[in-house]
Amino acid sequence: MPPVLGYAATAKMRASMPPIRGRCYYEHPDWWRYVAKVPGPQVIVIQDCDDPPGVGALFGEAYARIGRALGCVACVTNGAVRDVPAVEALEFRLFTGSVAVSHAYAHVVEFGGAVEIGGLKICSGDLLHGDLHGVHLIPLEAADRLIDLAQEALERDQDLAAFIGRRDFTAEALAAKLEEKGNTYLCDG
Repeated sequence: MPPVLGYAATAKMRASMPPIRGRCYYEHPDWWRYVAKVPGPQVIVIQDCDDPPGVGALFGEAYARIGRALGCVACVTNGAVRDVPAVEALEFRLFTGSVAVSHAYAHVVEFGGAVEIGGLKICSGDLLHGDLHGVHLIPLEAADRLIDLAQEALERDQDLAAFIGRRDFTAEALAAKLEEKGNTYLCDG
């Protein structure tokens, strides 16, 4: 699927034990009201707090349909998802730690605060980009320069690829090129 860009709507969930109140895993109107208030497009970010994560899947077709109706474009979780073919048919992006057959006792325990997924700390409203390689956070202060920064990185990559493809390429030539360009040549600058 194509890359996705959106603002984080964060939550923490559990699936290993029943919720204190409510019976249905999507029965949490305050959660959905919060998601609707996050500027769009939204990316639902769910930290599974079970140890280990993935006992049950909070996110599946029902969540994807509700989320899509509210302007969401993706879900990021360290836990499990389910109903993958149905969710993909909705062109909804999933970035997940695993797939589960059941929602078990999945329920939202907290939302709107900071979460951590794969070592990445994400706060509500953070700008996220996801593609087939995974998800990363884009600092909001860099968002207005994103196209220029991406173009610069692409030009550096193309310059390096052309250099490596030359017939006279050697390790020594690479070392000289890196010295000439400075230590940010292969980095983001």
